[in-house]
Amino acid sequence: MIDVFLLPGIIAPAAIRYAPLLRTLGENVRAVAKELEVYAAEAPAPHYSIRMEVDGVARAADAAGLDRFHLYGHSGGGAIALAFADAYPDRLLSLALDEPAVDFLGEGDGEYWLDIKQAASLREPEATRAFLRLQLAPDEPLPPPPDGPPPVWMSKRSAGIRAFVAAAESHHVDPAAYRALHAPVYYSYGTRSHPRWTTMKDRLAGLFEDFTAERYEGLHHLNTSHQAEPDRVAAALRNLWAPARRVVRQAQNGPRG
Repeated sequence: MIDVFLLPGIIAPAAIRYAPLLRTLGENVRAVAKELEVYAAEAPAPHYSIRMEVDGVARAADAAGLDRFHLYGHSGGGAIALAFADAYPDRLLSLALDEPAVDFLGEGDGEYWLDIKQAASLREPEATRAFLRLQLAPDEPLPPPPDGPPPVWMSKRSAGIRAFVAAAESHHVDPAAYRALHAPVYYSYGTRSHPRWTTMKDRLAGLFEDFTAERYEGLHHLNTSHQAEPDRVAAALRNLWAPARRVVRQAQNGPRG
């Protein structure tokens, strides 16, 4: 059995975000798809922080009996996964990142974060639409909203976005922590997303010891690889997980000879 922990982005709940991928991965994957701590109550905690999200992952993993596991995160969840790798590197068998919201290195995103904060200051529904627009390539049109009334969970998203943006801006990771991570890292990004994720890919590639990146043509932050091409993502993840499975089996079987 393969133990996998999944973290969603700041918009769609984990059950919706990862349903296609989990169906494809099949029964030999024991998955924990955790919702973000920012949505644990009706409103974000007054002192909400990225560390609260990291501690929430650790608690949920402990409750599920997961000592070491594979971690996958998209957008906000990808950022939290990076922060978890900083805080608990020895618990990770692998780290998979799909367009992390931020890498906490404080490089190259100054203008982008000014735009994000400006979007968050608008009234709804303009604020959420402006925020979503900033996830896409400049010439990529914003997808139309789904038909029908907004889902109930959507009512928390505006406050959640503002809280996450403030928390992410104040959190920092020393690049040395990424250099020290020995677990393999997989990074996926779409060609129609904002170009900052290509820049982030290059930045992280220079830090992680074992780093693989994969580009998904025609996809973007709001139509992601694990939703649009779950078979391809599942194959990439199984390839990422294979070396860790060998290490686990060797540890269980003991030395040979």
